[in-house]
Amino acid sequence: MPPVPPYAITPTPFRFRALALHAGQAALGGAREATLACYVTARLAVGLLPGSELPPEDRATRASAARTWLASLALPTPLRAPLTKLIESTRGTDARAAASALVTVADAAASYLDGPALAELRAFAAQLG
Repeated sequence: MPPVPPYAITPTPFRFRALALHAGQAALGGAREATLACYVTARLAVGLLPGSELPPEDRATRASAARTWLASLALPTPLRAPLTKLIESTRGTDARAAASALVTVADAAASYLDGPALAELRAFAAQLG
């Protein structure tokens, strides 16, 4: 690769690339909605990482909005409860609780996600925990 010019803008990292790619390629309906729900809830949990921490009132506002959005989706019953638990865990400051909830989401969503998307969720749970 050629050297980066000194005036170049630093590329912005994109988290959860595999989840976004899988959502874009999935057929409308179950798999796409399940993948998007996993993506959104994982993005909420990013606010618990050191260096990315959000103020408690912002986390609470985001969690409330995500919970309302989640209620509008047609999700399989076994996936709805773990996603709701993950959303609620992002209100607090305990990253380990969010990591545990994320592992439960990954287990429940395994049949809807492809390998890279599932691995991405599990790796992020390890990073949180």
